[in-house]
Amino acid sequence: MRRFVFPMASLFHAKRSQFMEFFRFGVVGGISFLADFGSLFVLRETVLSGSLTELYIATVLAFLVGLAVNTVLAVKFVFRDAEVVASGRGKTPKDLFRILIIGIIGMALTTFGMYVGVELLLWNYLLTKIVVTLIVMFWNYFARKIWVFN
Repeated sequence: MRRFVFPMASLFHAKRSQFMEFFRFGVVGGISFLADFGSLFVLRETVLSGSLTELYIATVLAFLVGLAVNTVLAVKFVFRDAEVVASGRGKTPKDLFRILIIGIIGMALTTFGMYVGVELLLWNYLLTKIVVTLIVMFWNYFARKIWVFN
């Protein structure tokens, strides 16, 4: 007996899978954000508490902490599609280099965003960091999805 398969079922499954992947990325991003934001706060309020130059140094150092956490967790927990896992994508030197390039661009976006927020808009550095992180999160997800894990 032939079983009827609703044509939208496979589309629904694909959309659900993409949603879950993005949800996992959000959870990983949240953990990474806490590492990044916490590092920025600690650095800015202790050892790099002086000039705007020190704010940018603290921003870059904190971003690197968050990027390291994000990279490890994203490779392990986010992009888990069977084909991706089987192919080992995200773990080869070529893929890690691409993740590094995406991270460097993200760091440039973060630093530029901090400049715009703090120096041009005169926002608090912590508020600026939250806004900039949301923007860079989308860059990070879609760049990795397209360039590394596709």
